[in-house]
Amino acid sequence: MNRLAQCHCGSLRAKTSGDPLTVSICHCRDCQRRTGAVAGSGAIFAKTEVTIEGEWKVFERDAAQGRKVRFHFCPDCGTSLYWEGDFNPDLCVIAVGAFADPAFPPPLVSVYEETRHDWFQLPDGMKHAQRGLVSPAAAAGNE
Repeated sequence: MNRLAQCHCGSLRAKTSGDPLTVSICHCRDCQRRTGAVAGSGAIFAKTEVTIEGEWKVFERDAAQGRKVRFHFCPDCGTSLYWEGDFNPDLCVIAVGAFADPAFPPPLVSVYEETRHDWFQLPDGMKHAQRGLVSPAAAAGNE
């Protein structure tokens, strides 16, 4: 399945083919600050299934275990569209909201719940972790 994610102004786009490997919700304080929301959500794809169009700027920060994560955002509207990290260079994580698709696959894992807002409700049947997960595919971008 082909999907299109784009920034608020539409100048930075990520085209994907296939379904995401997984979809996650991250409650870490970094994701809260990055998104301005109580949690960030990311769809994890193999980089071979993602095509990026448009210009971007990068914000790099330290992640868990001495690794780095790089957030790519639109230089015009500021949308943080996708990110990648040292955790697995073959993965690309795209902000779920940028797909603007209410039928997008639901999250399967919730990470860094130690800083989750108490009132934030999660779907039944999810995997839960107080911190990140061991599997890079499950925790990509949620370091």
